[in-house]
Amino acid sequence: MISVLIADDQDIVRRGLRALIEDEDGLELVAEAADGLDAVALARRHRPDVVLMDIRMPGVDGLEATRRIGAAPELEHTRVIVLTTFETDAYVLDSLRFGASGFLLKDAGPDEILAAIRVVQEGQALLAPSVTRRVVSELLEARARVLTPHPRIGDLTAREREVVALVGRGLSNDEIASELVLSPATARTHVSRAMIKLGARDRAQLVVFAYQSGLVD
Repeated sequence: MISVLIADDQDIVRRGLRALIEDEDGLELVAEAADGLDAVALARRHRPDVVLMDIRMPGVDGLEATRRIGAAPELEHTRVIVLTTFETDAYVLDSLRFGASGFLLKDAGPDEILAAIRVVQEGQALLAPSVTRRVVSELLEARARVLTPHPRIGDLTAREREVVALVGRGLSNDEIASELVLSPATARTHVSRAMIKLGARDRAQLVVFAYQSGLVD
């Protein structure tokens, strides 16, 4: 059973998500929050598998709530899906940096929302690598780019750096294997080891680290 917490200040949105989750086998709604402060408190109380987090909420917004959840050791297994109105919302990059596993547009269909919950609960990135790369790239181009290399980037082997750069370019594990003439299993191992060394929750965050560290032009 996948436990879900909804955080959105619009009652109509919460009601729609509530109905969707309660009607789906294998999902359990454990709590609802109307602002970021309650979202963090309820996450700590219930320790849900997945949080559906609206970015724009009064008081403590979804970005800060995501940061607090991502920084809480007891919530290391909680995954956050950011709900936003626009793909290129300026807050999306920060939410990924703070530990969100990806994002959904608020007008996403029921099947897409349900699939997203299951994908992130399994520890995968919500978006296809190419989509994640495109969005992060657009956001970085929209800002004055200042490189902030990950403090543990030096712990990566030369091969792991290559792999992280390819993840940042949007390549899947199979594509990385083809590019570097490796077996798919070896490519997955390199990705997993890089994620562990950099403390990346999932592939989406690894993409952000790749861009911030200058591994992707």
